Amino acid sequence: MFAPRLLGLAVACLAAAPAFALEQGDYRLNGFGTLGMTYLGGEHDGRSYGINGQTTDSWRFDELSKLGGQLRYGVTDDLTLTAQVIAKAQHDSWDVNLEWFYLSYQATDRLVLRAGRLRNPVYMYSEALDVGFTYPWIRLPDEVYHQVQISSYEGVDFIYTLPLSFGNLSVQANVGQALNSDYFFYDTTEDMDYRKIAGSSVALETNDYGTLRLSYSEADLTLDGILRTTLDGTKGKFTSLGYQYDNGTWITSHEATRLVVEGVIPTKNAFYMMGGRRFGDFLPHVTYAQLDEQSGGRQVSWTYGLNYSLLPNVTLKGEYKRVDTSNEAHGVFVKTGTEYFTDLAMNQLFGIPQPTYDGDIFSVGIDFVF
Repeated sequence: MFAPRLLGLAVACLAAAPAFALEQGDYRLNGFGTLGMTYLGGEHDGRSYGINGQTTDSWRFDELSKLGGQLRYGVTDDLTLTAQVIAKAQHDSWDVNLEWFYLSYQATDRLVLRAGRLRNPVYMYSEALDVGFTYPWIRLPDEVYHQVQISSYEGVDFIYTLPLSFGNLSVQANVGQALNSDYFFYDTTEDMDYRKIAGSSVALETNDYGTLRLSYSEADLTLDGILRTTLDGTKGKFTSLGYQYDNGTWITSHEATRLVVEGVIPTKNAFYMMGGRRFGDFLPHVTYAQLDEQSGGRQVSWTYGLNYSLLPNVTLKGEYKRVDTSNEAHGVFVKTGTEYFTDLAMNQLFGIPQPTYDGDIFSVGIDFVF
């Protein structure tokens, strides 16, 4: 069993960007993973669900399960190499990906410079995106977290942390690109180029009142395939405002996002609100989430979860999520390209409303770190 100090160190390594400096020759090796399965019921007309379309009307392990390892090595007292490898399913096939591979330089006590393959810091939970042990859900709120599909990019960033009497203020800025990235689009996979990625974020972490974070990111998008003529160098913009609080008993997390792809995809606004309370080793929690499209379509969901701490480094999680769409939205449900254009034609020619769907999503699994 992990001692609390060692467990805290492992989680800090996995979930925080500039966790701590290593002396020359020192290293830290940590692992993490999820073993989970999920099932989709309800009136979805055979549609799958999720960022990869892996939630279906059969119990499946590939939507949630993953295994990863992270190595940090002190090249010098100020220069650290970080590598993170993750094995998980993407678009119905299992892959092993190098998610992180970068050098970080501790320029001063407050300033860290990094270069290499870095995590794309668009969400509040971006740094810990694959480390399910660090957040309460077994699946992050889909309405928000399905929108930006790249998790890593090649580039540089800096993180400046200013100590305050009541906490810390951190500023991060990044630039780079991600080429030939898989993009799941109408039940098929295309190659997406994200060029001229530029972003910044500000996070205020207090000792007693939680953490508030604001971020903005943009990139030039080019998609090979059916939309190449309209999505070739198109500007995409993403804004996120988040807040999280955890005092050991009460826990809450909220995040609101806005996605704009200029002239191509209707603007999407999304948010979720989560609250929970620990009772010993148990953590019941509830989340309301909403996704709104500029055209008027909407997806809403309620998620009810119960976590149980099996060990200090192992958590058993179970969730039920009820999803409903309205106003001709298909939300995070997956359509094929043929279905999309057929439904659109029937609507424009004959005034037939595009179909909407609902679903009951059951998920259970174990998150762990070591």
